[in-house]
Amino acid sequence: MTGAAAKELQQLMSGARRAMQHYSMIEEGDRVAVGVSGGKDSLALLCALAEMRKFYPKRFSLKAVSVNVGFPDPVSFDKVRELAGDLDVEYSVVDTEIYSIVFEEKKEKRPCSLCATLRRGALNSEAMRIGCNKIALGHHMEDAAGTALLRLLYEGTFGSFCPVTYYPDNGISVIRPFIYTSEKLIRSFAKKAGLPVVASTCPENGNTEREAAHEFLREKERESKGVCKRVIGALEKAGADGWHI
Repeated sequence: MTGAAAKELQQLMSGARRAMQHYSMIEEGDRVAVGVSGGKDSLALLCALAEMRKFYPKRFSLKAVSVNVGFPDPVSFDKVRELAGDLDVEYSVVDTEIYSIVFEEKKEKRPCSLCATLRRGALNSEAMRIGCNKIALGHHMEDAAGTALLRLLYEGTFGSFCPVTYYPDNGISVIRPFIYTSEKLIRSFAKKAGLPVVASTCPENGNTEREAAHEFLREKERESKGVCKRVIGALEKAGADGWHI
């Protein structure tokens, strides 16, 4: 890893540590599965947590899981497996028929919600199978702000996904250590570190309301730096959906 990439990894870990400590995301002895889609965010999170487990005050173990949705144009996770090996992280890929269910059987006009639900179910099942009690996802600051924007516009409510979500039916908690981390930093680290990003072959890729919200926030961020940080601050001040000061 280059010096520039190592410096940015330190920044990623600093933001993750702040979130992990503020929201008590990690407890002693936790067994954490990183949900690795193959995108830059989840790969960067895998790198950050793999390094942090060496010195984080509360010891935790780490594994990585990818869910293969089964798109007609198949993707390869071989390079991701190599990265996980280099990081000394056990890695598994779950093959599913999610694509055929969503696009062929159900023929969903708005497929993202059902696809996300099925992927989450497959990830949860695999986490339980490999003995993990927590799942770490790579959602970053812009993801949280974008979700808040969409809920405000389409639901008339103010909130976002929770930094920590506990599912009592299976005893698994979902944590999001990158909520204080900018997409810009993640993108820069991924490029400098040469992360093996897996290109999405989803037919909806780039055409979702979520991506439109992200583009809106990028534009506003260019006009007024700190927009997303202020949204995060508002979520915490409002105590919305598990966020708190």
